Amino acid sequence: MIRGDFRLTKQSIFGKKIFLFFLRLFLILVIFGFQAQYLDAAKKIRVVTSVFPLLEFAGAVSGERGEVSLLLPPGAEIHTWRPRPSDIIRLSSADLFIYIGADLEPWLHDLLKSVRNPNLRVLEASRGIPLIDGEGIVHNAHEHEHGAHDPHIWLDFENDQRIIDKIVAVLSEMDPERSSVFERNASAYKEKLLRLDKKFKDGLKDCAHRTIILGGHAAFGYLARSYNLRQISLYGLSPDSSPTAKKLIKVVELAKKYKIKVIFFEVYVSDELAKVLAEEVGAKTLVLNPGANLTKEQLKSGKTFFDIMEENLENLKDGLICK
Repeated sequence: MIRGDFRLTKQSIFGKKIFLFFLRLFLILVIFGFQAQYLDAAKKIRVVTSVFPLLEFAGAVSGERGEVSLLLPPGAEIHTWRPRPSDIIRLSSADLFIYIGADLEPWLHDLLKSVRNPNLRVLEASRGIPLIDGEGIVHNAHEHEHGAHDPHIWLDFENDQRIIDKIVAVLSEMDPERSSVFERNASAYKEKLLRLDKKFKDGLKDCAHRTIILGGHAAFGYLARSYNLRQISLYGLSPDSSPTAKKLIKVVELAKKYKIKVIFFEVYVSDELAKVLAEEVGAKTLVLNPGANLTKEQLKSGKTFFDIMEENLENLKDGLICK
């Protein structure tokens, strides 16, 4: 009897061990399944953008779902920068690339040819947005003469809202379950753009001057058009061109005619010519920032598109003598 009880006890212990083994195995599989599901849900959409405004727009719309980075190194000038092999590798691992188009990125064609990622989604922000030329005249983006239009479309805050809608659309295609989140994020950001637009309208409505003279290229045509200003630049739309002596004399004459007190120059571009102009007409110089890129320090400090535009507004109010 005792022997039988002992045998039964050993069988019972063995059975419990098997039960505990399968219970642990079951729990491990369940936990692993939850982790895999969580990791899949937490996988971010990797977005690369060509310029800083697109970085901020994409980051605002995607929220926690996006992992957004800027292709340009800090402080690089968008027109003259050239991609490196490491940039091609980074773009090849992205899910979405957003660029302006309209000839802003002259290196774009060669870059995309080198990318080895058949699943990469590409969004051209300027597509379908009416472009202006150096005189502020509106042209269709795909009917106008090559290279004769202003690509700085983000300096029109209505255009920014259109771009944000494009980003919502492509992200919603990539992740339909979060489309409502993307739309909600976009709506909040567009409200901020509307408030920024009102600040510009109020700040620039009563000014002694309405002419912006730039000792550089014509990067601020959209902003000028939006707030009933006139832009005069030394060398038109191309940042690579140089002003002729005739053009320099003409701009000096216009500055004197309009009694201009401030000559503006573009950040990341030499202010030498702006200083020459300012000396000729007895004016001072102030910077305007199109915001295509930031320095390493500005990125670290968390400087935003709104910070840049509000600094531009203050300099415009100063330079145009606004009440």
